[in-house]
Amino acid sequence: MNYTVFDTHAFVKRLTAAGMPEAQAEVLADERVRLIDERLATKEDIAKLQAATTQDIAKLQAATTADIAKLQADLREVELKLDAKIESVKSEIVRWMFGTIGFQTIVVVGAVVALARLAH
Repeated sequence: MNYTVFDTHAFVKRLTAAGMPEAQAEVLADERVRLIDERLATKEDIAKLQAATTQDIAKLQAATTADIAKLQADLREVELKLDAKIESVKSEIVRWMFGTIGFQTIVVVGAVVALARLAH
C-alpha cells in the first residue's frame, strides 16, 4: 500500500491561483501522484529489499563457506598424494645411490685386483 504524501488539493489551488485552468491543474496533479507512486520507494519497499539482500548475503556466505571447505579437503587430498609421491621418489633415489655405490665399489676393487696382478 502506497500512501502519497503529496497534497493534490493544495497543488491544484496553487496552479489555478497562478492562472492555470483547473482541469489542467488536476491532470498535472494526478500525473504527479502517479509518478510519485511508481517511482518513489517507501520504507516498506526498502525493508523488503533489505530483507531480500540479507537473505542473498546469507546464502552467498553459506555457499562460500561450503566451497572453502571443499577446497580445503581437496587440498589435503592433493597434499597426501604429493607426500606419497615424494616418499616414492626418495626411496628410488636411495636405491639408485646404493646401486651406484655398489657398482663403484666393484669397479674399484676390480681395478685394485687388476693392478695387483700386474704388479706381481
